[in-house]
Amino acid sequence: MSGAPDGVIRTEWFEVRSSPIQGLGAFATCDIPEGVRLIEYAGERLTPAQADARYPDGDERHHTFLFAIDDDVVVDAAVNGNEARFLNHSCDPNCDVVVDEKRLWIETIRQVTAGEELAYDYAFVLPERHTPAAKRRYPCSCGAATCRGSILKPKKAAR
Repeated sequence: MSGAPDGVIRTEWFEVRSSPIQGLGAFATCDIPEGVRLIEYAGERLTPAQADARYPDGDERHHTFLFAIDDDVVVDAAVNGNEARFLNHSCDPNCDVVVDEKRLWIETIRQVTAGEELAYDYAFVLPERHTPAAKRRYPCSCGAATCRGSILKPKKAAR
């Protein structure tokens, strides 16, 4: 992985630059086949209680680099993380996260074309009711035809 004079960060498969979805995003630098393990989602390992204390829920827009491996371990990519933290959410993703031996990996779930933004469905689990106010705290701007308008995991499967 390397930084470049233009401020773009590059890896073997993608570069990090400004995204129309949000902030920075990861964009394929070449065609990538389905099933490629792109990068580990790395960061500090916390307990859920430590993560909750570090990032208390509020009424403002939700934004962290937290990713739960299981009920006992949460990865905070804001601390000792890598470029994987720049993959944005999409309601029509081309990647998914795979847990393998207590490690998180980003893998492609379909063919990706060079220049395409890499994204996965955050499917953020919110135990409380998905009220309009809750959805505003977890917005999605992926632009997909199937966009749910929120990064929240739907409470019910679509019929």
